[in-house]
Amino acid sequence: MLLTIESDHPEMSFLLHKHPARLHSQPISFGLAHAFYPRPTKVALLIEIDPLSLTRRGGADTFALKPYVNDRSYVAGSFLSVALNQMFRTAVAARCNKRPELISTPMKLEAVIPTLPVRGGDRLLRSLFEPLGYQVEARRLPLDEKFPDWGDSAYFHCKLKIVSPLFTLLRHLYILLPVLDNEKHYWVGEGEIEKLLENGQQWLAEHPLCELIVSRYLKHQKGLARQALDVLASDDSPRDQEAEETVEEKLGLHQQRLEAVVEVLLKSGAVRVADLGCGEGKLLRRLLKHPQFSQILAMDVSMDPLRRAGQSLERQHESKRQRVELVQGSLLYTDPRLQEVEAACLVEVIEHLEPDRLSRVAHNLFHRIRPRTLVITTPNREYNALWESLPAGNFRHPDHRFEWTRQEFATWAHSVKHDYQVSLQGLGEAHPEHGSPSQMAVFRR
Repeated sequence: MLLTIESDHPEMSFLLHKHPARLHSQPISFGLAHAFYPRPTKVALLIEIDPLSLTRRGGADTFALKPYVNDRSYVAGSFLSVALNQMFRTAVAARCNKRPELISTPMKLEAVIPTLPVRGGDRLLRSLFEPLGYQVEARRLPLDEKFPDWGDSAYFHCKLKIVSPLFTLLRHLYILLPVLDNEKHYWVGEGEIEKLLENGQQWLAEHPLCELIVSRYLKHQKGLARQALDVLASDDSPRDQEAEETVEEKLGLHQQRLEAVVEVLLKSGAVRVADLGCGEGKLLRRLLKHPQFSQILAMDVSMDPLRRAGQSLERQHESKRQRVELVQGSLLYTDPRLQEVEAACLVEVIEHLEPDRLSRVAHNLFHRIRPRTLVITTPNREYNALWESLPAGNFRHPDHRFEWTRQEFATWAHSVKHDYQVSLQGLGEAHPEHGSPSQMAVFRR
């Protein structure tokens, strides 16, 4: 079985941790996996299945020869999903110590799967990938080219195109390959819920076919599927947030942060508010619950999360959707669409900016946009020492350019506030030495 991924970015190999000039081979439990580069910007993953290992994986079946006569060696199902994760583990996990800035860099990607089993046909294939932003080109393969009267098979030659970070594509494939096949070659237990939530944290809850994906991925085990869907349905699901929220999950910090921001905005009396750096729209959906906010402008620099935010809005009533305007934009530039905003917030946004650009962003916020109320939240670096899952010296998210102590945040806030009054507070339960896990500044004029 074969998968190729081509990019327009010349440094994709840094993310894959595989040198383009070498053949990389690795034994896996069911055979041998090879990664190589036909071209410097194109990687191929080739899986050689050990046929004898498959005979030890089957159970009782009405077809006695099923362990010997099957398509497992040739089609892109759960075998390829497992090999993808093992061969490109660091890329799937969104880690790259040598070039961390590449992790979240959108790339023009094209994945080709010559033999993809799709139990559900072309319509299901498109329904799974197109809501995620893919351009899908699919051609159904005949059962036998020499005997066209036999009709078509359940297999497709598939090409998927998207502009996104590489880890996004890999996580989509990791989950959706076995979903398309509607089969897994290994036993599925509660550990699979963890894998599903970890790799679906940014997109699965909002997918139109979420229930089907969960059911098929967990091999139609209703008890496991119910557990996964319960987590995905909860507003404060840590698996449905960004990577730093995975670190913060035990504290329920993300929910506390959003509730604190909404409370400040409500008390401000503002009716025209802006969520600057809105991402996939977690805060936006909370704001829509309050009729006070009659106009909500949600802005992000990246189209991919804006697209997902738009998809989540499709589930809202028309009267709520009319209150929202989704726009692409950057705080590095003056934007006339923000001039009428009465209150604005940047929730866990500033730490994603290069430090030398902060002064320009602050100038736009405090001298040009000038909302009556401005709320900014950011992690408290001192609190990182309390997380065992966070290696010493690491940030909570690979895309963070910095993380501030309480004093550093306070110093910055007072230096940029211009003619605003500023108050600072911790978010989350405070530690006597390290303070709260997150921190918030509220600027008022």
